[in-house]
Amino acid sequence: MKSQLQVEQVINTLKSDLPTLFKKDISYDIYTQDIYFQDPVNKFKWKFNYRIIFWTLRFHARLFFTQIYFDLHEVSQTAEDTILAQWTVRGVLRVPWKAPLFFNGYSTYKLNQNNLIYQHIDTWDRPPGEILQQFWQREENN
Repeated sequence: MKSQLQVEQVINTLKSDLPTLFKKDISYDIYTQDIYFQDPVNKFKWKFNYRIIFWTLRFHARLFFTQIYFDLHEVSQTAEDTILAQWTVRGVLRVPWKAPLFFNGYSTYKLNQNNLIYQHIDTWDRPPGEILQQFWQREENN
């Protein structure tokens, strides 16, 4: 039962960290040193690089957006060694026409025998180029 409690701790940490990832740093003690991360535009290994991607997300969020949110819908254990987080990113780009950003995705986290996350794969609901196209769209009701 001890391992299940540890999985619950990982889930609770993700539930706490993810909604505020654009505002403040996450907890890194639930990840292995050699964590592998992949999303549609990035692919790398090691906790140092993992920390940099979250710093970069916060930096770009402040620089390029007047509003940005990471809406966490659900975090659940889908297999003994797998946690799935479903989410939406939405925001308003810092441009005169206030271009909106919106896309859904999910994060698949793989756990090692110590219930530390050794792999984090993000899947988006559309290709990165299609997401970037939103930046050039103007609101119709201005």
